[in-house]
Amino acid sequence: MNIMVVAAHPDDEVLGCGGTMATLAKENNVIVAILGEGATSRDEDQTEAPDDAVSKLQKEARSAASILGVSEVVFGGLPDNRFDSRPLLDLIKIVEGWLEHFQPEVIYTHHGGDLNIDHTQTFRAVLTATRPMEGHSVRDLYSFEVASSTEWAFQSISPAFVPNTFADITNAIEQKINALAAYEGEVRPFPHPRSSDNLRATARKWGAASGFGYAEAFQLIRSIRTA
Repeated sequence: MNIMVVAAHPDDEVLGCGGTMATLAKENNVIVAILGEGATSRDEDQTEAPDDAVSKLQKEARSAASILGVSEVVFGGLPDNRFDSRPLLDLIKIVEGWLEHFQPEVIYTHHGGDLNIDHTQTFRAVLTATRPMEGHSVRDLYSFEVASSTEWAFQSISPAFVPNTFADITNAIEQKINALAAYEGEVRPFPHPRSSDNLRATARKWGAASGFGYAEAFQLIRSIRTA
């Protein structure tokens, strides 16, 4: 089975579903598709990301993918934290191209009520690109939470994240932590949401809610079933 994770920035894919990817990759073809370059907003003048910064993030994304057993990583190159400056159609066309090429049956992507504008635009683009038309490959569409974006919306941006699907990552929690560490500078000390302690605590919380040692939580957006 082909499974695709569509993320806005490098590291979002690990934060959102790193453990699930590691588990699914044992028996499936998992592709990570990252729409943004993830560096522009970190640049001093915030106009254009240096090529070496973008290359570094792409290298780190591939290292993280290797740790998780991901088959392939592709990049859209959109400017960081400026997705709303581009017509939504531009994002949709990029996603549609990936769908046509990889023919995924399952997609994981951002939650539509995140604080980060790139996350919400990514969700809208994926939701539009995966319209359930005849012959379309995508059956299941899930949204995930991202530490320091989903919870920092404080459920004040609609819709709130209401998970209804849980994946056991008990045997993959350390792969998730190690994969995030491949992104230099992204792991912060506790109590920052992107700390290793918080990622473990969050996975422990969802595990307690679903009967596992550690789990990741998702909201099932749509599931198409044949007779």
